[in-house]
Amino acid sequence: MTSGGFSSKRLTRVRDLLERQVESGFVPGALAVLARHGDVHVEATGALAFEGAGSRIPMAGDTIVRVSSMTKPIVAACAMTLVEDCTLRLDDPVDDLLPELADMRVLTDPAGPLDDTVPAARSITLRDLLTFTFGSGVVVGEPGTMPIADALALDDAPLDEWVGRLGALPLVHQPGERWLYQTGSVVTGALIARATGMSFGEALQERVFGPLGMKDTGFSVSADRLDRMATAYQRDNAPTGEAIVADEPDATWSTPPAMEDGGGGLVSTADDYLAFGSALLAGGVHRGERVLSRASVALMTSSQLTSAQRAVSGFWPGYFATTSWGLGVGVVTDRTQLGPSAGSYGWNGFYGTTWYNDPAEDLTAIMILQRAHAGNPALPVQKDFWTSVYQAIDD
Repeated sequence: MTSGGFSSKRLTRVRDLLERQVESGFVPGALAVLARHGDVHVEATGALAFEGAGSRIPMAGDTIVRVSSMTKPIVAACAMTLVEDCTLRLDDPVDDLLPELADMRVLTDPAGPLDDTVPAARSITLRDLLTFTFGSGVVVGEPGTMPIADALALDDAPLDEWVGRLGALPLVHQPGERWLYQTGSVVTGALIARATGMSFGEALQERVFGPLGMKDTGFSVSADRLDRMATAYQRDNAPTGEAIVADEPDATWSTPPAMEDGGGGLVSTADDYLAFGSALLAGGVHRGERVLSRASVALMTSSQLTSAQRAVSGFWPGYFATTSWGLGVGVVTDRTQLGPSAGSYGWNGFYGTTWYNDPAEDLTAIMILQRAHAGNPALPVQKDFWTSVYQAIDD
Protein backbone atom coordinates (compact mmCIF):
# COMPACT_ATOMS: atom_id res chain seq x y z
CA MET A 1 0.00 0.00 0.00
CA THR A 2 1.31 3.47 -0.88
CA SER A 3 0.46 6.94 0.38
CA GLY A 4 1.79 10.09 -1.27
CA GLY A 5 4.39 8.04 -3.12
CA PHE A 6 5.60 6.23 -0.01
CA SER A 7 5.23 2.60 0.99
CA SER A 8 3.06 2.57 4.11
CA LYS A 9 4.92 -0.50 5.33
CA ARG A 10 8.35 1.04 4.78
CA LEU A 11 7.37 4.34 6.40
CA THR A 12 7.29 2.50 9.72
CA ARG A 13 11.09 2.47 9.57
CA VAL A 14 11.09 6.26 9.89
CA ARG A 15 9.03 6.03 13.05
CA ASP A 16 11.17 3.16 14.35
CA LEU A 17 14.28 5.32 13.89
CA LEU A 18 12.77 8.20 15.86
CA GLU A 19 11.54 5.94 18.62
CA ARG A 20 15.00 4.42 19.02
CA GLN A 21 16.43 7.89 19.67
CA VAL A 22 13.88 8.46 22.43
CA GLU A 23 14.06 4.98 23.95
CA SER A 24 17.87 5.14 24.08
CA GLY A 25 17.73 8.45 25.95
CA PHE A 26 19.54 10.34 23.19
CA VAL A 27 16.69 12.86 22.91
CA PRO A 28 13.43 13.28 24.82
CA GLY A 29 11.47 13.70 21.59
CA ALA A 30 11.80 13.64 17.82
CA LEU A 31 9.67 14.55 14.84
CA ALA A 32 9.77 13.99 11.09
CA VAL A 33 7.71 15.55 8.29
CA LEU A 34 7.67 14.12 4.77
CA ALA A 35 5.72 15.94 2.07
CA ARG A 36 5.35 14.40 -1.36
CA HIS A 37 2.82 14.68 -4.20
CA GLY A 38 0.63 16.93 -2.08
CA ASP A 39 0.44 14.56 0.89
CA VAL A 40 2.10 15.28 4.25
CA HIS A 41 3.20 12.45 6.53
CA VAL A 42 4.12 13.32 10.12
CA GLU A 43 5.80 11.13 12.73
CA ALA A 44 6.24 12.46 16.26
CA THR A 45 7.35 10.66 19.37
CA GLY A 46 8.47 11.57 22.87
CA ALA A 47 8.31 14.88 24.70
CA LEU A 48 9.83 18.37 24.76
CA ALA A 49 12.26 17.66 27.60
CA PHE A 50 13.69 14.94 29.81
CA GLU A 51 12.74 16.85 32.93
CA GLY A 52 10.14 19.28 34.29
CA ALA A 53 6.87 20.29 32.68
CA GLY A 54 8.27 19.65 29.20
CA SER A 55 8.54 15.94 29.93
CA ARG A 56 4.73 15.79 29.91
CA ILE A 57 4.21 17.69 26.64
CA PRO A 58 4.42 15.62 23.44
CA MET A 59 6.45 16.66 20.40
CA ALA A 60 4.23 18.11 17.69
CA GLY A 61 4.31 20.10 14.48
CA ASP A 62 4.01 23.33 16.45
CA THR A 63 6.83 22.52 18.89
CA ILE A 64 9.22 25.48 18.84
CA VAL A 65 12.89 24.57 18.33
CA ARG A 66 16.21 26.22 17.61
CA VAL A 67 16.80 25.67 13.91
CA SER A 68 20.30 27.20 14.12
CA SER A 69 21.98 27.07 10.71
CA MET A 70 18.68 26.35 8.98
CA THR A 71 18.32 30.12 9.45
CA LYS A 72 20.69 30.64 6.51
CA PRO A 73 18.32 29.60 3.67
CA ILE A 74 15.61 31.92 5.05
CA VAL A 75 18.06 34.84 5.09
CA ALA A 76 19.01 34.18 1.47
CA ALA A 77 15.35 34.06 0.42
CA CYS A 78 14.74 37.41 2.11
CA ALA A 79 17.75 38.92 0.35
CA MET A 80 16.42 37.70 -2.99
CA THR A 81 13.12 39.53 -2.43
CA LEU A 82 15.21 42.72 -2.24
CA VAL A 83 16.99 41.80 -5.47
CA GLU A 84 13.62 41.22 -7.12
CA ASP A 85 12.33 44.70 -6.25
CA CYS A 86 15.67 46.22 -7.30
CA THR A 87 16.52 47.47 -3.81
CA LEU A 88 19.72 45.39 -4.03
CA ARG A 89 21.71 43.92 -6.89
CA LEU A 90 23.70 40.71 -6.63
CA ASP A 91 26.90 42.10 -8.14
CA ASP A 92 26.93 45.66 -6.82
CA PRO A 93 29.43 46.51 -4.05
CA VAL A 94 27.88 46.63 -0.59
CA ASP A 95 30.11 49.59 0.30
CA ASP A 96 27.34 52.20 0.32
CA LEU A 97 25.17 50.31 2.82
CA LEU A 98 28.02 48.64 4.71
CA PRO A 99 30.84 51.20 4.65
CA GLU A 100 32.54 49.28 7.46
CA LEU A 101 33.39 46.65 4.82
CA ALA A 102 34.71 49.06 2.19
CA ASP A 103 38.41 49.23 1.32
CA MET A 104 39.17 46.00 3.14
CA ARG A 105 42.62 44.56 3.72
CA VAL A 106 43.42 40.87 3.19
CA LEU A 107 45.88 38.72 5.09
CA THR A 108 49.03 37.90 3.17
CA ASP A 109 49.08 34.56 4.98
CA PRO A 110 45.81 33.26 6.55
CA ALA A 111 47.85 31.87 9.44
CA GLY A 112 50.01 34.95 9.77
CA PRO A 113 49.91 38.14 11.85
CA LEU A 114 46.89 40.43 11.51
CA ASP A 115 48.98 43.40 10.39
CA ASP A 116 50.57 41.61 7.43
CA THR A 117 48.02 42.48 4.76
CA VAL A 118 47.46 43.61 1.19
CA PRO A 119 44.55 45.61 -0.25
CA ALA A 120 41.45 43.69 -1.32
CA ALA A 121 41.44 43.27 -5.09
CA ARG A 122 37.80 44.39 -5.30
CA SER A 123 34.75 45.29 -3.25
CA ILE A 124 32.47 42.75 -1.55
CA THR A 125 29.11 42.08 -3.25
CA LEU A 126 25.82 40.56 -2.15
CA ARG A 127 26.65 37.54 -4.30
CA ASP A 128 29.87 37.09 -2.30
CA LEU A 129 27.89 37.18 0.95
CA LEU A 130 25.25 34.68 -0.17
CA THR A 131 27.78 32.27 -1.67
CA PHE A 132 30.03 32.59 1.43
CA THR A 133 32.93 33.75 -0.71
CA PHE A 134 33.31 37.33 0.55
CA GLY A 135 36.61 36.48 2.24
CA SER A 136 35.77 35.87 5.91
CA GLY A 137 34.04 33.19 7.91
CA VAL A 138 34.71 30.28 10.20
CA VAL A 139 38.44 29.56 10.33
CA VAL A 140 39.58 26.40 12.08
CA GLY A 141 42.67 26.73 14.20
CA GLU A 142 43.86 25.79 17.65
CA PRO A 143 43.53 28.74 20.08
CA GLY A 144 46.66 30.84 20.05
CA THR A 145 48.02 29.33 16.83
CA MET A 146 46.10 31.31 14.20
CA PRO A 147 45.54 34.99 15.02
CA ILE A 148 42.59 35.50 12.67
CA ALA A 149 40.73 32.48 14.09
CA ASP A 150 40.93 33.99 17.57
CA ALA A 151 40.03 37.49 16.34
CA LEU A 152 36.95 36.27 14.45
CA ALA A 153 35.44 34.85 17.64
CA LEU A 154 33.35 38.02 17.88
CA ASP A 155 30.93 38.42 20.77
CA ASP A 156 27.26 38.99 20.01
CA ALA A 157 26.45 42.68 19.73
CA PRO A 158 23.86 44.81 17.90
CA LEU A 159 24.36 44.18 14.19
CA ASP A 160 25.82 47.62 13.45
CA GLU A 161 28.41 47.21 16.19
CA TRP A 162 29.17 43.63 15.14
CA VAL A 163 29.76 44.65 11.51
CA GLY A 164 32.07 47.39 12.72
CA ARG A 165 34.16 44.86 14.62
CA LEU A 166 34.28 42.58 11.59
CA GLY A 167 35.30 45.45 9.33
CA ALA A 168 38.21 46.31 11.64
CA LEU A 169 39.72 42.90 10.91
CA PRO A 170 41.40 41.82 7.69
CA LEU A 171 39.74 39.35 5.35
CA VAL A 172 41.19 35.85 5.37
CA HIS A 173 41.05 35.54 1.58
CA GLN A 174 40.38 37.82 -1.37
CA PRO A 175 36.68 38.34 -2.19
CA GLY A 176 35.46 35.56 -4.47
CA GLU A 177 38.46 33.34 -3.83
CA ARG A 178 37.25 30.75 -1.28
CA TRP A 179 34.15 29.53 0.50
CA LEU A 180 34.15 30.15 4.25
CA TYR A 181 31.20 29.15 6.39
CA GLN A 182 28.74 31.17 8.45
CA THR A 183 29.66 34.83 8.49
CA GLY A 184 28.18 35.74 5.10
CA SER A 185 24.67 35.13 6.44
CA VAL A 186 25.27 37.35 9.48
CA VAL A 187 26.51 40.20 7.28
CA THR A 188 23.57 39.69 4.92
CA GLY A 189 21.26 40.32 7.86
CA ALA A 190 22.89 43.68 8.47
CA LEU A 191 22.67 44.52 4.77
CA ILE A 192 18.95 43.66 4.71
CA ALA A 193 18.32 45.85 7.76
CA ARG A 194 20.04 48.86 6.22
CA ALA A 195 18.49 48.35 2.79
CA THR A 196 14.97 48.19 4.21
CA GLY A 197 15.35 50.79 6.95
CA MET A 198 13.94 48.43 9.56
CA SER A 199 15.34 45.82 11.90
CA PHE A 200 16.47 42.56 10.35
CA GLY A 201 13.73 40.70 12.20
CA GLU A 202 11.08 43.13 10.96
CA ALA A 203 12.28 42.69 7.39
CA LEU A 204 12.09 38.90 7.71
CA GLN A 205 8.57 39.20 9.11
CA GLU A 206 7.41 41.46 6.29
CA ARG A 207 9.05 39.59 3.42
CA VAL A 208 9.13 35.92 4.48
CA PHE A 209 7.35 34.97 7.71
CA GLY A 210 4.17 36.95 7.09
CA PRO A 211 3.63 35.88 3.46
CA LEU A 212 4.32 32.23 4.34
CA GLY A 213 2.27 32.21 7.55
CA MET A 214 5.34 31.31 9.63
CA LYS A 215 3.73 32.52 12.86
CA ASP A 216 6.17 30.85 15.27
CA THR A 217 9.45 31.78 13.56
CA GLY A 218 11.64 34.57 14.90
CA PHE A 219 14.65 35.51 17.00
CA SER A 220 12.88 35.05 20.34
CA VAL A 221 9.85 33.33 21.88
CA SER A 222 7.13 35.27 23.66
CA ALA A 223 6.12 34.22 27.18
CA ASP A 224 2.76 32.84 26.05
CA ARG A 225 4.52 30.36 23.72
CA LEU A 226 7.36 29.13 25.95
CA ASP A 227 5.35 26.06 26.95
CA ARG A 228 5.69 24.86 23.33
CA MET A 229 9.48 25.25 23.20
CA ALA A 230 11.67 22.17 23.48
CA THR A 231 14.73 22.00 25.71
CA ALA A 232 18.09 21.67 23.91
CA TYR A 233 20.84 19.31 25.06
CA GLN A 234 24.57 19.10 24.55
CA ARG A 235 26.05 16.43 22.31
CA ASP A 236 27.80 14.52 25.11
CA ASN A 237 26.29 13.25 28.31
CA ALA A 238 27.67 13.89 31.78
CA PRO A 239 30.01 11.15 33.14
CA THR A 240 26.94 9.78 34.93
CA GLY A 241 25.18 9.26 31.60
CA GLU A 242 22.70 12.04 32.27
CA ALA A 243 21.89 14.36 29.37
CA ILE A 244 23.30 17.86 29.88
CA VAL A 245 20.97 20.78 29.24
CA ALA A 246 22.37 23.31 26.75
CA ASP A 247 19.43 25.71 26.70
CA GLU A 248 16.05 25.79 28.41
CA PRO A 249 12.89 27.43 27.07
CA ASP A 250 13.09 30.32 29.53
CA ALA A 251 16.78 31.01 28.83
CA THR A 252 18.48 32.29 25.66
CA TRP A 253 15.49 32.72 23.35
CA SER A 254 13.02 33.98 25.97
CA THR A 255 14.08 37.61 25.37
CA PRO A 256 15.02 39.49 22.18
CA PRO A 257 18.75 39.02 21.46
CA ALA A 258 21.42 41.69 21.31
CA MET A 259 22.12 40.56 17.75
CA GLU A 260 19.58 39.19 15.28
CA ASP A 261 21.89 36.50 13.94
CA GLY A 262 21.33 35.49 10.32
CA GLY A 263 23.84 32.68 10.70
CA GLY A 264 21.82 30.67 13.17
CA GLY A 265 19.60 32.72 15.46
CA LEU A 266 16.08 31.68 14.49
CA VAL A 267 13.61 29.46 16.28
CA SER A 268 10.87 27.83 14.26
CA THR A 269 8.55 24.83 14.06
CA ALA A 270 8.20 21.89 11.69
CA ASP A 271 4.92 23.41 10.47
CA ASP A 272 6.55 26.76 9.70
CA TYR A 273 9.64 25.29 8.08
CA LEU A 274 7.45 23.02 5.94
CA ALA A 275 5.73 26.16 4.61
CA PHE A 276 9.13 27.61 3.68
CA GLY A 277 10.48 24.41 2.14
CA SER A 278 7.28 23.67 0.24
CA ALA A 279 7.20 27.19 -1.20
CA LEU A 280 10.71 26.74 -2.59
CA LEU A 281 9.80 23.32 -4.01
CA ALA A 282 6.78 24.93 -5.70
CA GLY A 283 9.02 27.49 -7.38
CA GLY A 284 8.29 30.30 -4.92
CA VAL A 285 4.52 29.89 -4.55
CA HIS A 286 2.65 29.43 -1.26
CA ARG A 287 -1.08 28.66 -1.29
CA GLY A 288 -1.49 30.16 -4.72
CA GLU A 289 0.42 33.36 -3.94
CA ARG A 290 3.88 34.05 -5.32
CA VAL A 291 6.37 34.90 -2.56
CA LEU A 292 9.57 34.51 -4.59
CA SER A 293 10.11 34.29 -8.33
CA ARG A 294 10.82 30.93 -9.92
CA ALA A 295 14.07 32.38 -11.27
CA SER A 296 15.19 33.38 -7.76
CA VAL A 297 14.49 29.90 -6.44
CA ALA A 298 16.43 28.36 -9.33
CA LEU A 299 19.38 30.65 -8.64
CA MET A 300 19.35 30.01 -4.89
CA THR A 301 19.19 26.24 -5.28
CA SER A 302 21.76 25.63 -8.01
CA SER A 303 25.51 25.39 -7.51
CA GLN A 304 27.12 28.83 -7.43
CA LEU A 305 30.70 27.74 -6.72
CA THR A 306 33.30 27.14 -9.40
CA SER A 307 35.25 23.92 -9.46
CA ALA A 308 38.30 25.91 -8.37
CA GLN A 309 36.46 27.34 -5.35
CA ARG A 310 35.25 23.90 -4.33
CA ALA A 311 38.76 22.46 -4.72
CA VAL A 312 40.38 24.93 -2.30
CA SER A 313 37.54 25.41 0.19
CA GLY A 314 37.46 23.37 3.35
CA PHE A 315 34.55 22.39 5.55
CA TRP A 316 34.94 18.81 6.58
CA PRO A 317 36.90 16.21 4.61
CA GLY A 318 35.24 15.26 1.34
CA TYR A 319 32.26 17.58 1.68
CA PHE A 320 32.72 19.43 -1.59
CA ALA A 321 33.33 16.22 -3.51
CA THR A 322 29.57 15.59 -3.70
CA THR A 323 28.04 18.91 -2.61
CA SER A 324 28.27 22.55 -3.58
CA TRP A 325 26.72 25.76 -2.30
CA GLY A 326 23.99 27.86 -3.84
CA LEU A 327 22.71 31.05 -2.21
CA GLY A 328 22.30 30.14 1.45
CA VAL A 329 21.81 26.40 0.87
CA GLY A 330 23.86 23.28 0.32
CA VAL A 331 23.29 21.72 -3.12
CA VAL A 332 23.81 18.01 -3.82
CA THR A 333 25.87 17.57 -6.99
CA ASP A 334 26.44 13.81 -6.93
CA ARG A 335 24.32 11.10 -5.37
CA THR A 336 26.61 8.69 -3.56
CA GLN A 337 24.36 7.62 -0.68
CA LEU A 338 20.82 6.32 -0.19
CA GLY A 339 19.56 9.84 0.20
CA PRO A 340 18.85 13.11 -1.64
CA SER A 341 19.17 13.08 -5.44
CA ALA A 342 21.57 15.27 -7.36
CA GLY A 343 19.92 18.69 -7.51
CA SER A 344 18.49 18.42 -4.00
CA TYR A 345 19.14 21.32 -1.66
CA GLY A 346 18.77 22.18 2.02
CA TRP A 347 20.77 22.39 5.23
CA ASN A 348 21.21 21.15 8.80
CA GLY A 349 21.06 22.88 12.17
CA PHE A 350 23.42 22.63 15.13
CA TYR A 351 20.83 21.02 17.42
CA GLY A 352 20.02 18.15 15.09
CA THR A 353 17.45 19.69 12.76
CA THR A 354 17.72 18.88 9.08
CA TRP A 355 15.83 19.80 5.91
CA TYR A 356 16.21 19.03 2.22
CA ASN A 357 14.03 19.49 -0.85
CA ASP A 358 14.40 16.95 -3.66
CA PRO A 359 12.79 18.30 -6.85
CA ALA A 360 13.38 15.03 -8.72
CA GLU A 361 11.27 13.19 -6.14
CA ASP A 362 8.84 16.08 -5.45
CA LEU A 363 9.89 15.73 -1.81
CA THR A 364 10.33 18.00 1.18
CA ALA A 365 11.66 16.24 4.28
CA ILE A 366 12.39 17.65 7.73
CA MET A 367 13.60 16.09 10.96
CA ILE A 368 13.44 17.88 14.29
CA LEU A 369 15.69 17.08 17.25
CA GLN A 370 17.27 19.26 19.93
CA ARG A 371 20.63 17.60 20.51
CA ALA A 372 23.89 19.33 19.54
CA HIS A 373 26.24 17.73 17.05
CA ALA A 374 29.41 19.25 18.62
CA GLY A 375 31.25 19.98 15.40
CA ASN A 376 30.64 16.67 13.64
CA PRO A 377 29.27 17.13 10.11
CA ALA A 378 26.07 15.31 11.04
CA LEU A 379 24.65 13.19 13.80
CA PRO A 380 24.45 9.50 12.89
CA VAL A 381 20.66 9.71 13.25
CA GLN A 382 20.60 12.35 10.50
CA LYS A 383 22.30 9.97 8.08
CA ASP A 384 19.90 7.20 9.10
CA PHE A 385 16.96 9.56 8.65
CA TRP A 386 17.76 10.11 4.99
CA THR A 387 18.26 6.40 4.43
CA SER A 388 14.88 5.73 6.05
CA VAL A 389 13.13 8.39 3.97
CA TYR A 390 14.47 7.26 0.62
CA GLN A 391 14.02 3.53 1.18
CA ALA A 392 10.31 4.27 1.74
CA ILE A 393 9.72 5.95 -1.65
CA ASP A 394 7.39 3.75 -3.70
CA ASP A 395 5.92 4.90 -7.00
